[in-house]
Amino acid sequence: METTKKKTTLLIMAAGLGSRFGGLKQLALLGPREKTLLHYSIYDAVHAGFDKIVFIIRESFAEEFRQAVGQYAEKRVETRYCFQDMNRLPGNLPPVEREKPWGTAHAIWSAKEVIDGPFIAINADDFYGRDAFVKLHDFLVHNTDEHCFGLAGYRLASTLSENGSVARGICALDDKHFLSRIVETTKIVRDGATIRDLESGVILQPDNLVSMNFWGFTPFLFNEIETQFVDFYHARHHDPKAEIYIPFVVDELLKRQAVRVKVLEIDARWFGVTYKEDTGSVNEALARFEREGVYTDL
Repeated sequence: METTKKKTTLLIMAAGLGSRFGGLKQLALLGPREKTLLHYSIYDAVHAGFDKIVFIIRESFAEEFRQAVGQYAEKRVETRYCFQDMNRLPGNLPPVEREKPWGTAHAIWSAKEVIDGPFIAINADDFYGRDAFVKLHDFLVHNTDEHCFGLAGYRLASTLSENGSVARGICALDDKHFLSRIVETTKIVRDGATIRDLESGVILQPDNLVSMNFWGFTPFLFNEIETQFVDFYHARHHDPKAEIYIPFVVDELLKRQAVRVKVLEIDARWFGVTYKEDTGSVNEALARFEREGVYTDL
């Protein structure tokens, strides 16, 4: 008997301001093909088998975003747009005056009405590599437990910037490769042959698996975000810079043993434009793909 393939969605969070980069880094043209990193994510996702792409963007640059990136996706797969509206909050909470978005958990929640099946959530300004999309897609297709999520785990050494410190979630795993906790480590640098956290002084290992915010979720997540957001709002809404991040939501679920998170080790090298100075190394990496004949039909 033929079985119907489970439909999967790629959710791309592109509503951030890109403050460290200086402008809309999601739309920076890179490499010999002068494409955004989003073009590469879309390409890899479509080839991995994803059926739909949902962009979370700000309404203020919706048309610019659609012209630059959205039309590329629309030609290849079902495409939807959602706005991270700071006046639309979980639990019908009243909006407060602020400039900064409410964070990645609120961004994901903003797409709940257009996602009705398993999905991955990624950042707009990162290159994750084809291996991540294939492994997380296959995980979503075969996962039958709505309380089981997935996470792409990258080698720490493959995720560093030569131009400044980076923040990474160091993954602690059990013996079955499920996530025990994520240790948010905010100032990681390479110091010669050593990798260290400048804040704590702790020496980190190159093979430590880290989260790059490449998650596989089920719709079970949406109600959990709403519940946690309401608590967060009542405690922090007076702070104009307070944000609720998706790793915090997942960590709370882990503490309650409400979910399990399978960590899938990714062989690809991550890269991104955390700083403007990262542009040169990203261009070099994309040029190398060109020489190797990868993404030639992008």
